[in-house]
Amino acid sequence: MKRLVLTACLLALACSAMADVDAREAALAAQLRCVVCQNQTIAESSAPLAADMRREIRTQLQAGRSDDEVLAFFEQRYGSFVRYAPPLRPSTWLLWGAPFALGLAGLAALAATLRHRRRAGPPQPLDDAQRERARRLLDDGGTP
Repeated sequence: MKRLVLTACLLALACSAMADVDAREAALAAQLRCVVCQNQTIAESSAPLAADMRREIRTQLQAGRSDDEVLAFFEQRYGSFVRYAPPLRPSTWLLWGAPFALGLAGLAALAATLRHRRRAGPPQPLDDAQRERARRLLDDGGTP
């Protein structure tokens, strides 16, 4: 009876450890970019290289490596690009800052355009000569 209880406890412990490895593998696979597909994580990709990368993750986790060590391994092998969300460091400042800079530039252009329109005032109505020229252009199919 004791042997049966001990076996059950060991089996439960092994299942728990395997579930932990599975959860960590899934979390890491969701953080790494498929270098073949490039717009999918290796968890989503069905490319053979993505399957190899998932196997490598599992192998390293079973060998006792931490999540950071596994990520560092892939980053060393494939570069910072392999991380789906690259870490914030001097080499990736442009990557992280460009969307904000472009947004600010767009807002500045919008403000300048609105300021220019406000200064120009309301549009002036066409005089008779301009109205006649527009009518001729429309009737002739756009040739001046």
